Amino acid sequence: MGQVKMHLFFSVLLVLGFPFIMTEVVDPFSKCSEFFFKGEPPTIKGILEKSASQNNRYKLVCQRYKNKYRFATLYDRTGRIPVFSAYTYTKRQEDFKRPKIPWMIEPQLEILTAEMRDPCVNQACTEDYWNKQDLNRGHLFPQLHAADKDTAISTFTLTNIVPQKISFNDGSWNLMEKKVKNVIDSHCRDEKDSNKILAYVLTGAVPSQNELLNEKVNIPSHMWTVFCCYNSKSKKWESQAHWAKNIDESKDEHKTISEQSLENVQEFLKGEYKGEYTLFQGDCSILLNVDGSQPPKEDSDDQQNDEEMSYWSYFKQLPAKFWDWLRG
Repeated sequence: MGQVKMHLFFSVLLVLGFPFIMTEVVDPFSKCSEFFFKGEPPTIKGILEKSASQNNRYKLVCQRYKNKYRFATLYDRTGRIPVFSAYTYTKRQEDFKRPKIPWMIEPQLEILTAEMRDPCVNQACTEDYWNKQDLNRGHLFPQLHAADKDTAISTFTLTNIVPQKISFNDGSWNLMEKKVKNVIDSHCRDEKDSNKILAYVLTGAVPSQNELLNEKVNIPSHMWTVFCCYNSKSKKWESQAHWAKNIDESKDEHKTISEQSLENVQEFLKGEYKGEYTLFQGDCSILLNVDGSQPPKEDSDDQQNDEEMSYWSYFKQLPAKFWDWLRG
């Protein structure tokens, strides 16, 4: 194989060897600002300020699938996990089953060169989650909260995923996601149209100091989520937050995560990040306090039983004519 073909071979391997979602790495978030309350992303001192990354370690991603923006993500290239994903929760437009697809990567986070190099230098790969033992892939934007099947599919990107303890993801976090869904469905409306459900949601992960999956992907110490919406009952903008440690809950199967105020979660994140952390640029400080029981436990948002598919298995599916060309 000639030198030119060898270089092209590895370039094609990087591009076609992985399924990917068509995204845009941006700076600032202006192209997908609709996923943030009042169009303004959070402020994280030294990381994200005035909608722009303050450090090349963090990349702003507008997650686009089938030529439409689906949600937004601030991604940590060093830890290989998202800092947060932002999305709007709206009424489900169609009935669909949980998608069963290969996990996708973000092509713009990788730089194609003529030199041989490891794939997924700036992000996690599917292979990084193999041999994960007591961990699984936990969505930040859960497919359960997607309004349609295409948006649900778009959440299966590894830039929307962190290593989560299985018993935590299947347990208290799973129950909380379903309870939040019920609260939004019953209370949150578009201020301009009371017939439409609408909430602005941010879900993130706090990176641990030195705990890694397969010596590569940071295993978060905590998970957090918060939503802001116009409460159709109180006629005010209100919010509700949850956070918890990413720990084994196998001996505490009945654990639940209580709702907290926006102020409380911001103070928690300020302490973890040692600086200002403002989630919503506007008045969402009132706690949306709802009485009600926990929803029934269902399958988690993980894809544990689906076939693990590597980049090599995809590469082998390339047309036979391409292989003949490579052999010269």
